[in-house]
Amino acid sequence: MAVKPLEDRILIKPLEAETRTESGIYLPESAKEKPMQGKVVACGPGKRLDNGERIKPIVKKGDTVVYGKYSGTEVEVKNVTHLIVRESELLGIVE
Repeated sequence: MAVKPLEDRILIKPLEAETRTESGIYLPESAKEKPMQGKVVACGPGKRLDNGERIKPIVKKGDTVVYGKYSGTEVEVKNVTHLIVRESELLGIVE
C-alpha cells in the first residue's frame, strides 16, 4: 500500500525515540517520550489558493522535520507507523 498525501499534507516517518540518556542510562518503554522529529516520506502538491494557484510545500522528501507532540494522524504503511500532518502543523526543518 502506498499513500500519496493530498493538498498541503505531508507524510512523515517518525524517528525512533531515544533508548538511553546522554549519561548512558537506559530508559524503559514507559519512560520514553513520543518522538517529535521525523523524515518526510512524501508531500502533497501544495495548498490551493482562492484564485486556483497552488503554493508548493517548503519541505521536500528526505527532510528531517519537527512537529508538535500530538500533531497529525497516525497511519500504517507497510506495517510501519507514519504520520500525516498539514504543512502548517510543522514547527521547523532540522538542518
